[in-house]
Amino acid sequence: MNPDFLQLKTIDGELKLSQKKSDYGVTVSTKEFVFHKPHVNYHIKLEDIVSIVPFEPVGKRKVSIETRSLDAVEFASSRAGGDQYRIFVKQAVMHNRSGLFPIGAMQFVIPINERFMKLIGDYSGLHAFE
Repeated sequence: MNPDFLQLKTIDGELKLSQKKSDYGVTVSTKEFVFHKPHVNYHIKLEDIVSIVPFEPVGKRKVSIETRSLDAVEFASSRAGGDQYRIFVKQAVMHNRSGLFPIGAMQFVIPINERFMKLIGDYSGLHAFE
């Protein structure tokens, strides 16, 4: 695990599953989804998730960590073959070494495995359609 990840102090709801890789992590509780990156965590209430859609990277088969301030998009690094999703949220809370900061609408592109997707669906009220 990357030593630059910030420790979670609190999380709303009951912790269901957490996983950290070398460059990103995901934690899901009954009320909250947390996206971990080195030096920053994004706390997202499940009720604030607008949609989750599959994401296919264009060009290179690896997505690097980047922030586009105008588009407010956070990308997690991932290898090809993993299921990646674009998550649209109404609002989130950013936790960095300076404190907690509410932020507005954002998009996150994150590799999320099936177990996490099932938990998010179960507790957020979002339903898949084909």
